[in-house]
Amino acid sequence: QVQLVESGGGSVQAGDSLTLSCVVSGRLLSWYGLGWFRQAPGREREFVAAISRSGDRTLHGDSVKGRFTVSRDNAKNTMYLQMSGLKPEDTAVYMCAATVATYSANYYYPRQYEIWGLGTQVTVSS
Repeated sequence: QVQLVESGGGSVQAGDSLTLSCVVSGRLLSWYGLGWFRQAPGREREFVAAISRSGDRTLHGDSVKGRFTVSRDNAKNTMYLQMSGLKPEDTAVYMCAATVATYSANYYYPRQYEIWGLGTQVTVSS
């Protein structure tokens, strides 16, 4: 059974940096395209970033462009989200997701993904 487990969340000050990790178990990471989403209380799930199976193509949401960077290390079965210049509006539960679908613009949508992690909380104080 394939599982995704996120880690690296925490409470930080505005302007700080954090790196989230998403470890995939049960199957080789290279099988999957991957994405990061976030959800704050009372708000819809929001696309953050996505990366193709090989890592050669990435997509970032408008609200995080220039501040967040998605990457992956297939040898370590891990995807990362490097976050810098954090803002209070970045506060949310961050979830990783996996899909067997080929990379496309549809990676932007939650419905594209078959497997989800439970998430890790990121809280940014002003």
